[in-house]
Amino acid sequence: MHLLTGASSRALLTTAAVAITGVLTAAPAWAHVHLDAENPTPGTTSVLTFKVPGESDTGALTTQLKVDLPDLTSARTEVMPGWTAKLDRDTAAGTVRSVTWTAAPGVGISPEQFALFRVSVKLPNSDTATFPATQTYSDGTVVHWDQAPLPDGSEPEHPAPQLALTGTPPEGAHTEHGTETPPAPSQPAPAAAQPAGAADNSARWLAGGALVLAAVGVVVGLLSRRRS
Repeated sequence: MHLLTGASSRALLTTAAVAITGVLTAAPAWAHVHLDAENPTPGTTSVLTFKVPGESDTGALTTQLKVDLPDLTSARTEVMPGWTAKLDRDTAAGTVRSVTWTAAPGVGISPEQFALFRVSVKLPNSDTATFPATQTYSDGTVVHWDQAPLPDGSEPEHPAPQLALTGTPPEGAHTEHGTETPPAPSQPAPAAAQPAGAADNSARWLAGGALVLAAVGVVVGLLSRRRS
């Protein structure tokens, strides 16, 4: 059995410390504002869901969330008990610039919790849409989730929620108010045209039948006279 020298022991301890530090710093990487959407098709109405975890090291509560919207033409928030929502509208441009949720006194998201914030919006006609978010804690700490992906494609420390818009708006897609565009009324199929030859044959058969009936009537009349 070989005993470790002092230098070897220190090297192993240093390696272990680096590994533990890496694990501890990488563990909370998932804990950021995450965005999901229902059927994210350009130009259609979709419900966006922002998943917001509490991340305070001091135990402070998340008491406010502000999300910047990419100048959308329509937005409507879901009722959320204990929170109020405010839309910042640009009346002149007819767009909505942001939405801010604020917790009532004594309400908030603790480090052991997360909350879902939902807003129904009309998505832009683009390939992607970015929604920078600002998370405010009860101790005054403010975290900005507004960083773009790094040049190598990896995630930054505070990534901005981003949504990839896919698909093509289908016929009869939902409008801004969530109603479906009615389809165009269908036209009745035109009656099939009867061939000219068939029409002539039918006329001839009808005329022939009329002549036969007339002849039968004459014969019956003559027989009746003879009997009388």
